Amino acid sequence: MGVLDILQSKTTGLPECYRQMSESEMVSRIEAIKRKMGGQLYLPGHHYQKDEVIQFADDTGDSLKLAQLSAENAQAKYIVFCGVHFMAETADILSSDEQTVVLPDMRAGCSMADMADIHQTEKAWEILQDTLGDTIIPLTYVNSTASIKSFVGKNGGATVTSSNAKAMVEWALTQKERILFLPDQHLGRNTAYDLGVPLDQMAVWDPIANVLESEGPNEDVRVILWKGHCSVHEKFTMENIRQVREDMPGVRVLVHPECTFDVVQASDINGSTKKIIDTIENAPTGSSWAIGTEMNLVNRLIQTHPDKHIVSLNPNMCPCLTMNRIDLPHLLWALESIADGEVINQINVDKETANFAKIALERMLERSI
Repeated sequence: MGVLDILQSKTTGLPECYRQMSESEMVSRIEAIKRKMGGQLYLPGHHYQKDEVIQFADDTGDSLKLAQLSAENAQAKYIVFCGVHFMAETADILSSDEQTVVLPDMRAGCSMADMADIHQTEKAWEILQDTLGDTIIPLTYVNSTASIKSFVGKNGGATVTSSNAKAMVEWALTQKERILFLPDQHLGRNTAYDLGVPLDQMAVWDPIANVLESEGPNEDVRVILWKGHCSVHEKFTMENIRQVREDMPGVRVLVHPECTFDVVQASDINGSTKKIIDTIENAPTGSSWAIGTEMNLVNRLIQTHPDKHIVSLNPNMCPCLTMNRIDLPHLLWALESIADGEVINQINVDKETANFAKIALERMLERSI
């Protein structure tokens, strides 16, 4: 679902009564619904969610973990996804027809996912096939719409997460001579470089101008990167790294691979959300860390590891605005609507799209332990 789909949705706005309710009352009512519905209700929560929401999650995780848990979940009648729309779409694709997936606020989107729509992708594919022949396999980051996942599945490719990107890119390069990596150029570039693909064998596809931006001849290109990015992770800069190393001698810089190439290269460690969490959990007491990822997660790591000195790599960083659309009022509204027998904000991927998207997801899941 893109921005236009959300704006054109028939879903009504949050009723005023939920805006007027105290936090304690909302917490009490959510707890009561969870007790009453038991196993019929399942709340997966992404690590970037606010504390007020994540406290109610039945499972927390990154995109890979939540995709796997959604695939395994067979008991719950209702899956209320505390994340963003592409994650809820994935849950709907992987769950059964008897299960209902709800996103508490339909405005909870992903700017990165909206940087690649199906019309742009089909046009790019047509031009690239004409230019380079049948030499390309598409991969898409799970931070993409269901229609992009479906396109990838239909054309022999798979989805990837930041946890398994290396394994999936490695696999893809055994399938075809070239990769089209959607929609995050930074994850694609950082991953391919780590696997030994030099920068001069990578090119960037500009979906607005419909041109391939390459430093050398097209025939030398092995990885085609879609010109998209994460609006949060792109805000970490080389100046941030310079400043934190000056202010905190001995600090270790730990960043997500959605950061730009220069920032990742200048960091001490880069990795998925799970790797960031695991690294901090296993770090020695007294160690110092500057973390380049979403602020809700950084704050949670600071709170849960008081024995370590942890700061955000960018002190002026804000939380992911779209992820933060999910809040207590919207969560309570979604749950009470379900309890009253009137589902709101249901995510429903059409069958044809879901079938091919599921193929792309399963190609990933069978290669991810």
